[in-house]
Amino acid sequence: MHDFQYVTKNELKPIKRRVIELIRLVQNEIRSQFTFQFQFVGSEPRNMVTYDSKSNIGFDFDINIMVNDDEEEYSPEEIKHILMRGFDKFVGKYNYDYCEDSTRVFTIKLKDTVNSKILHSCDFAIVKNYDDSQQKYIRFNKTNNYYSWEEQSEGFYELPSKIEFCKDNDLWKFVRTLYLQKKNHNIDSNKKSRSILAETIHEICQQNGYSRKRK
Repeated sequence: MHDFQYVTKNELKPIKRRVIELIRLVQNEIRSQFTFQFQFVGSEPRNMVTYDSKSNIGFDFDINIMVNDDEEEYSPEEIKHILMRGFDKFVGKYNYDYCEDSTRVFTIKLKDTVNSKILHSCDFAIVKNYDDSQQKYIRFNKTNNYYSWEEQSEGFYELPSKIEFCKDNDLWKFVRTLYLQKKNHNIDSNKKSRSILAETIHEICQQNGYSRKRK
């Protein structure tokens, strides 16, 4: 059993500012290859970042990186490795470890080595938006050591309308409560916060008569 609690905006503000500073350095570093924008997604924009007071793992940020490579000069593998090398050049300045590669994201962690704790981490997903409302992401198939652009799932596209439904029907307080409950009972260490949040919103919608379909 975990003991997840919400982190306040004031606690997050200076940390988020440093993360943005780091990202800006990477933007300048790799500008000659390609440019990119970034966006905090998931829990942070909704003031739902959590930490577990019983754990040695702190809170995390979810950040989308939108690469400008319309001519497709770079392969998915090249894009991800260019970005990771860019971050690796500057992470030491902010006391982060080097990037860790995983299926959907790459991650940097700030550690308290004396107390063997992860203070916080940042998960970066590389995405490509197209046709106004469509999105692909770079997926790393570890088994085959292969990188590819993959379409987001149908659930991803339904999420905005589900969030709107919850807010319009005064259900967001129930989302916040259930989200903490799900995080506190989660036993899958590989399950990311953004997945738990999406699952929470889906469940609240099901319980309250949501029926809107993606257009």
